[in-house]
Amino acid sequence: MEIRKLLANEKPPMELLLSADPSALLVEEYLKRGECWVGTMDNEIIAEYVLLPTRPETVEIVNVAVDEIRQGQGFGKQMVLHAIKIAKQLGYKTIEIGTGNSGISQLALYQKCGFRMTGIDRDFFIRHYSEAIYENGIQVVDMVRLSQDL
Repeated sequence: MEIRKLLANEKPPMELLLSADPSALLVEEYLKRGECWVGTMDNEIIAEYVLLPTRPETVEIVNVAVDEIRQGQGFGKQMVLHAIKIAKQLGYKTIEIGTGNSGISQLALYQKCGFRMTGIDRDFFIRHYSEAIYENGIQVVDMVRLSQDL
């Protein structure tokens, strides 16, 4: 897999972006302020992440997705590790990421990549999404926040 920044004339991979965040409105908003990076194989986008500056010296990965048929093959880890590398190159001191309380595989992945849990944003998904979201048979209610020093 090759990882590169989404080209200015390319359309964002909305299907992938929406698989990680079902709110088209939120996705459109952070695409305006962040940078979208894509993982490609045979000229096909199979993964993506969005890096969004949030505070001085802090950047957040706000969306990570891998094509469903390629999940579990290490591509998500490659994308997260790439985001960390890019954040370091850009001079950020802290990188953050969040996931739903039911994102068991995501929580494991982020910790394997060096992130540590820093807090819980209670009722985040109730406040920001009009429809209930379920993952692993559990309603996604709280945002688990993680970060790492770079």
